[in-house]
Amino acid sequence: MRNKLAAVMVGALVSLAGTAGAQPAAQPPAKGGAKKEAAAAPGKTELTWWGHAAFIVRTPGGATLAIDPWLSNPKAPQGAQWPEQVDAILVSHGHFDHVGQTKELQQKTGAQVYGCYELVSLLGVPQDKAMGGNIGGSFKVKDATIHFVEAVHSSSYAADEKSPSQYAGAPMGFVIQIDNGPTLYHGGDTGVFGGMSLIGERFKPTHALLPVGGHFTLDPAGAAQAARLLGNPTVVPMHYGTFPLLTGSPDKVEAELKKVKGTAKVRSLEIGKATPL
Repeated sequence: MRNKLAAVMVGALVSLAGTAGAQPAAQPPAKGGAKKEAAAAPGKTELTWWGHAAFIVRTPGGATLAIDPWLSNPKAPQGAQWPEQVDAILVSHGHFDHVGQTKELQQKTGAQVYGCYELVSLLGVPQDKAMGGNIGGSFKVKDATIHFVEAVHSSSYAADEKSPSQYAGAPMGFVIQIDNGPTLYHGGDTGVFGGMSLIGERFKPTHALLPVGGHFTLDPAGAAQAARLLGNPTVVPMHYGTFPLLTGSPDKVEAELKKVKGTAKVRSLEIGKATPL
């Protein structure tokens, strides 16, 4: 994790010299001043990408889920306010660029925090709000059923840069089945692995939120292979472009899918825009 932190921070200094990395970070809602968020369109699930691996999911049944909420990442939507209402925060593993502002967001919204048992016990959230589990576990949040699934990566957690890293349990991905709606697979940080075929067989995801940047995770070729194993869901690329090391891109994923004659479609999301699924 320390090596990852060092590499990422070096990349951050380069990327912040220009482009979107220099935009002001998203901010938590000001007291009494934030506008009330619009509900999801009737009958629709809405997915909002906050850059890197951070997403907000809103379901027709009124569930709001925050995944890997690094809401202050260099690509976060400029000037956007944090969600006012969150039911569940899903944290895939302990690295800083995925834990992000979990504690702060939980304090502001009262959300339940879901993740690996070892990790959630380290995050400093109230015990009754720390829903630790492990791969194979399932939880219901309104009309969304959340399944913990395998990921191939590492996981350690440090409360701050001066604190030692601690073992944070197994990394994981999430399958989110929405009643009468889409099924989302968020891969967390992962490489390609054979068990993706079992995830595809059991859950039949309609949308796969896959890291494509490479270096620490899947690269475009790996993402194309993962899409095939998962049963060719729509690929939503993530975890790319945040720093110079993450060189993958949606265009490169499309090119790799053509090489292997993959039938999955790639759907690139505009950061900060709620997208109906």
